[in-house]
Amino acid sequence: MWTPYRKDVESGRDSRPLYPTMLESPELRWAFIRKIYSIVALQLLLTIAVAAVVVTYRPISHFFVGTSAGLALYIVLIFVPFLVLCPLYYYHQKHPVNYLLLGVFTVALAFVVGLTCAFTSGKVILESVILTASVVVALTLYTFWAARRGHDFSFLGPFLFGAILVLILFALVQVLFPLGKISVMIYGGLASLIFCGYIIYDTDNLIKRYSYDEYIWAAVALYLDIINLFLSLLTLFRAAES
Repeated sequence: MWTPYRKDVESGRDSRPLYPTMLESPELRWAFIRKIYSIVALQLLLTIAVAAVVVTYRPISHFFVGTSAGLALYIVLIFVPFLVLCPLYYYHQKHPVNYLLLGVFTVALAFVVGLTCAFTSGKVILESVILTASVVVALTLYTFWAARRGHDFSFLGPFLFGAILVLILFALVQVLFPLGKISVMIYGGLASLIFCGYIIYDTDNLIKRYSYDEYIWAAVALYLDIINLFLSLLTLFRAAES
């Protein structure tokens, strides 16, 4: 008699398919998912540690904003994550080079996050952290629930890509022709919605489409979604507070 659910008594692991048309071993996919979330958790802890040092040790932030050398270094740090992605793509399966490059990528981005938080009130930072954590957990659980019931979110890819292009153009216009507090709040709100979509999309890819040797890219995608959601909420709350 066929049963839709069975449990490996010895391992205690759920062996139900993660989605109705799943052909691969659920145990292997769950192991892959746990590996990704472990990497992302370590990235977030490293980001929090670096950002906390930047925020609490004021000479660091004053160096970046008060000196020409600091400003130049800040610009370099903004571009470092994008530059690291190129060798990371080439070496993403080569251990331990892939983890070293991932560490550089994370630390550089953590400095940018820390400098952003250094000039933001603690209340706004706390609100952004709590809301980001709540949204990420809720959307992750929802995506796993929806995938098990046969829902697919791959159709979001083109829409999210187009939305990101619009967001980038919006940011350029805002930099060149500042439109005021309301436009910053609109930007933060739109960006938050877009990265919520990306969390669902990338989690769905994690469940169904990433191959086992793409764990670095899967971790990078989810990490960027979470960080960008946090920064978007930070922008929104900071504009609302001012």
